[in-house]
Amino acid sequence: MKNSVASPPSRATTTRELGAVIAALSLLISLVAWWLVRQGYILYYGDALAHLNISRSVIDSHTPGYEQLGSVWLPALHLLCLPLVRNDWLWSTGLAGTIPVALCFVIAGSVFYVSARHFYGSALAAFVVLGCLVLNPNILYLSAIPMTETVFLAGLSVLLFSAVRFTATRQVRFMIVGIAALWFMCLTRYDGWFLIPFAALWFAWQARNKRLITFLSISSASALVPVYWFAHNWWETGNPLDFANGPYSAWAIQGGKPYPGFHDWPKAVLYYATAGQLCAGWGLVLLGIAGLVCALHARRAEPVIFLLLTPAFYVLSIQSSGLPVRVPQLPPHDYYNSRYGIAVVVFCAFAVGAIVRVIPRQVKRTAYLLPLLAVTPWIASPARESWICWKESEVNSLSRRIWTESAAGFFRAHYGEGQGVIAPFGDLTGIFCRAGIHIREVLHEGNGPLWFATTTRPDLIHNQAWAVSQGRDYGPEYRTVQEIEVKAEPALRILKRIH
Repeated sequence: MKNSVASPPSRATTTRELGAVIAALSLLISLVAWWLVRQGYILYYGDALAHLNISRSVIDSHTPGYEQLGSVWLPALHLLCLPLVRNDWLWSTGLAGTIPVALCFVIAGSVFYVSARHFYGSALAAFVVLGCLVLNPNILYLSAIPMTETVFLAGLSVLLFSAVRFTATRQVRFMIVGIAALWFMCLTRYDGWFLIPFAALWFAWQARNKRLITFLSISSASALVPVYWFAHNWWETGNPLDFANGPYSAWAIQGGKPYPGFHDWPKAVLYYATAGQLCAGWGLVLLGIAGLVCALHARRAEPVIFLLLTPAFYVLSIQSSGLPVRVPQLPPHDYYNSRYGIAVVVFCAFAVGAIVRVIPRQVKRTAYLLPLLAVTPWIASPARESWICWKESEVNSLSRRIWTESAAGFFRAHYGEGQGVIAPFGDLTGIFCRAGIHIREVLHEGNGPLWFATTTRPDLIHNQAWAVSQGRDYGPEYRTVQEIEVKAEPALRILKRIH
C-alpha cells in the first residue's frame, strides 16, 4: 500500500493536548464507575466476579500462590488486580477490578488518539476517532468492570501506535514496543494469539530490506507467550491444551451441543455482525463503512484493515471453536457473548477518521458532529436497557444475584470465623465475597489434594462446618439447613456438618 507521510508538525501531539485527553478520559471513566458502583452493577457479569475471585485466591486461599491463576483464562487482568484485591472493601465492591480496567481505558483512549493523530495527520481526525470510541455506552460499561475487553484494547492501542510509527520512521524501538504490546495482548485474550502473524507481516512489509528477519523476529518473540501458556497448562493439569479442551474450556462448557453458526459460515457472520451492530449502533457502523471506503480510496488503510482482524477471529471462533454468540434479535433470542461485538466499535471508530480527511476544508468543522452521529441510537434511546452489554449482564445474572444475596445473608447471620465451608469455585464464590468471608476459609477444587480428599472421604476428613451445593452430594455427614430456589435454576442448598 502507498504511504504518504505528512510533515512532523501536523502529526505531533503536544504535551498539553495529550494531557487534556488523559484528563478528560479520567474524568469520564471516573463518573461512569461512580454511577455503576451506586447502582450496584460492577459485578453483574459472572465473569467479572470470577476474574476478581481468581485474583483474590492467589493471596487468599487454603493453598495461595501461582497455581490459583488456573488454566483457561489468561492471567493479565488477575495480575493487574493483585495490588488492590487484598483490600476486603475493594474486593467485595468490585472496585479492585474497576480501577485497573479504568486505567486501561485511559491508556487505550489516549494511545488511540495519538495513533490517529499520527496516521491521519490531523487533531480533528484524532478527536473524532476518540469521540466515536469512548462515547459508546458499551465501551464505557466494559471499561468500568473487571472484564478483559478494555484491558486488551490498551495493548491493541499500543500495538497500533507502534506499527504506525514504525511505518513512518523504520525505528527499531517501535518494533520492540510492538512486541511488548503483543506480549500484553497475548496474556489478556486469545485474540492476541491470532494477531501475532498479521502484526509481524505488517511490520515486516514496512521493513523493506529486512522483511524476513523482521517477520521472524516478531513472530518468534511474540510466540513466547503462547509457549509459556502451554507450559503453564501442562504444569497445572498435565495437559498443555487444557485451556482449549479441558473441563473448564469454552468447548467443554458448550458440551458439544450445536448452536447457530457452528460449521455454518453465513450464520457465523450473521450472528457476529448482529452482535457488532448492537454494540456499535447503526450510526457508527454506517460511518465505519464509509470510513473504510475513504481509507481504501486514499490507499491509507493499514490500521483500519488490521482492526478488522479481531472481528474475523470471532467469526472463525463461532464457526469452528465451540464459541456461540447469541443475541435477542435472532434465535434462540437470548444473550450470550454479545460483548465480543466490541471489536466492531474499535474498527469503526478508527475508520471514521478517514472521513475527516475528505471533508472539504470550508466545512471541516462539521466533522465534530460525527461522534454525535455515532451515538445517535443512545441519544434517541438513553435507557440502559439499550446497552447490549449491560442488558446481557443484567439478564444472565438475575438468578445468580437472587441466590447470592440470599445465601450471603444467611452466612452473615450464622457463620463464625474459622468454621470453614466446602463449595466449588466459580459463581458460588460470590456468596462469600458478598458475605465478607475470606476465600481461605472456603475449600474448593483449586485446592487440589485437600479438596479431593475431603470430597471423596468426608467420613474421614471433614473439617469444614458448612457446605454449599447446587446438585453435589457431600455425604451423610452434612444435612441441608437452607434451600434457595430460583426459577429455571438448580436449587442452592446450604448444609451443615452434623458429625
